[in-house]
Amino acid sequence: MSEQARRGSLVVVGTGIKAVSHATFDAIACIQHAEQVYYVVDEPVTAAWLRRLNPTATSLDGYYAEGKLRRKTYEEIADKIVSTVRDGVKVCVVFYGHPGVLVDSSHAAIRRLRRSGYPARMLPGISTMDCLFADLNIDPGRDGCQMFEATDFLASRRRFDPASVLVLWQVGALGEPSLHDGLPCRRERIERLTSVLRRSYPAHHRIALYEAAQFLGCKPRIRWIRLARLARTRVWPVATICVPPAYERAQDSRVLRWYDEA
Repeated sequence: MSEQARRGSLVVVGTGIKAVSHATFDAIACIQHAEQVYYVVDEPVTAAWLRRLNPTATSLDGYYAEGKLRRKTYEEIADKIVSTVRDGVKVCVVFYGHPGVLVDSSHAAIRRLRRSGYPARMLPGISTMDCLFADLNIDPGRDGCQMFEATDFLASRRRFDPASVLVLWQVGALGEPSLHDGLPCRRERIERLTSVLRRSYPAHHRIALYEAAQFLGCKPRIRWIRLARLARTRVWPVATICVPPAYERAQDSRVLRWYDEA
């Protein structure tokens, strides 16, 4: 077999948020035709479905361990993916949700393989953000939308516009270097987040704690609270916070006249 014929490749796909039903036709085809499938999903229904699509499907859950630094786990997963492709295997790696949203391993593996000249690409998946727009009836094109990982939002002192939608990912894992069962959301960290948000929003401003529905027929988990109550509210581990605009920004009438000139 020629060197070119034996050359490995990588396609990274997402299952979407809702088990099985969110997977795209492109993603399914890549899973079926891969020589090796690896996956990181968060429930057994999708794992069983992947094994039916392709008998080579192998979980990467073994790289996760209680107390183990997340960045170490992500590095090891990327190493495994890159090593298999360099062995001449056509690999498809499947991640829960969108494979490019808060998935360090997928981006790292693609960058490394492309630098070495291997074909490596990513297909989009349905993310929590897509579900949030639909479930909370939010049009990001109306007021704009800004998204931050919650720990990075605080650590980097991110600038944001309170006249646009603000979305904070992984609030339940705020400041946690590793993942484990029953992951607590420490009250003092939520208090810190609340304090930062209070600089830009009034105490009575309503915010949403959100979790997308994971299975067909299930409803999303949505709880609206006043910002002042956030520090006294239990934040579940996979919660996303959505903060609607606090006010409408004044518009430039000169630009609005362009609509009349069209």
